[in-house]
Amino acid sequence: MKAISIGLLGLGTVGSGVIKIIENHQDKLMHQVGCPIKVKKVLVQELGKERAVPIDPSVLTTNVDDIINNPEIDVVIEVMGGVEKTKEYLLQAIQNKKHIVTANKDLMAVYGAELLSAASTNGCDLFYEASVAGGIPIIRSLVDGLSSDRITKLMGIVNGTTNFILTKMTQEGLAYEDVLKEAQDLGYAEANPASDVEGLDAARKMVILARLGFSMEVDLDDVKATGISMVNEEDLHYAEQLGYTMKLLGIAHRDDEKVEVSVQPTLLPKAHPLSSVNNEYNAVYVYGEAVGETMFYGPGAGSLPTATSIVSDLVAVVKNMRLGINGSYAVALQHEKNLKTSEEIYSKYFLRIHAKDQVGVFSEITSVFTKYGVSFEKILQLPVKEKGLAEIVVVTHKASLKSYEEIFMQLRDLESIKEIKSAYRVEGSAYA
Repeated sequence: MKAISIGLLGLGTVGSGVIKIIENHQDKLMHQVGCPIKVKKVLVQELGKERAVPIDPSVLTTNVDDIINNPEIDVVIEVMGGVEKTKEYLLQAIQNKKHIVTANKDLMAVYGAELLSAASTNGCDLFYEASVAGGIPIIRSLVDGLSSDRITKLMGIVNGTTNFILTKMTQEGLAYEDVLKEAQDLGYAEANPASDVEGLDAARKMVILARLGFSMEVDLDDVKATGISMVNEEDLHYAEQLGYTMKLLGIAHRDDEKVEVSVQPTLLPKAHPLSSVNNEYNAVYVYGEAVGETMFYGPGAGSLPTATSIVSDLVAVVKNMRLGINGSYAVALQHEKNLKTSEEIYSKYFLRIHAKDQVGVFSEITSVFTKYGVSFEKILQLPVKEKGLAEIVVVTHKASLKSYEEIFMQLRDLESIKEIKSAYRVEGSAYA
């Protein structure tokens, strides 16, 4: 039985995990695919660097051509990151009839359609399970397990860094800056955490999920992303009082043939299953017309969880090789892009307002909401330390995004309102 030869682009945390699993699970892999799997070449930046896994120095190379142009290599596993240069490497590998497994969400969010098309044209597989939610098999579930259903909504915690930060802030009453520093010290957050905390990382993952769930071309520019850097302890305290938990949620929602995709701090009822997903864990909640509601939960990052998804994709590639059906996995998107307008996006909203503490002010505020036909579901009114001011916290019933934006602007312009301290989307009943 001829061994399947692997070329690995990158030997960081995830790449090391891939080598560990391939070596330690060789018996199981042999049983699954019927032949040995061998790591033939690994691209690294420095040959002499100390490695997290023992590896034969002759396997290492600093020349990418030793992998992508090597006729003996069957499958290229990409875990090096990057976008532009990485895309060129993978396109070259595909032209050389090599199958691809990648964990690169940035690449797939921007160039996924181009790469999948090239792979299909060249009779190659391109699998990318590990690009979203680490060790959770959400992509395979959408493509295979739920392929017969019509997905109407995907709602997920797909960034472990922000979930860790919000969990610590909520449970321990800590300030954002203090928890961010702790996350950096623990290795959950980068020295420059902007991609995570401003929602860009989650937005890229939601692009991938929305394309698969709705079979529609969705671009990164179509995702309105808001991060958690402005969330404070008071917001979380009031959310708790009103029966909510805050999460940075990616939301992709389809009504008829129109979709919305966003990432934003969102309040969920405490009874909602996503509310109990804490620390660095990820979860994706999927609504299907036939299956109803399902949730996929697990570690969203880390060496071995992510490597598990990569090697599972590798097994799928090798099985396809033995069956002679590579390149048939990618299915062209069924629907043209059709995005909802702000008049067609509906949700509840939480607003925290500092207003003058005097007669008639609350009536003035409610009249703005009434003008747009928006009523209140919950209200809190409390004095604040600053003399002459009151804090008003409201949760609305469902309203269109357009109405909410108009209300927000008109409230901000009222002389009786000093400041709108915060505003967030509210999503879901206890079980929806």
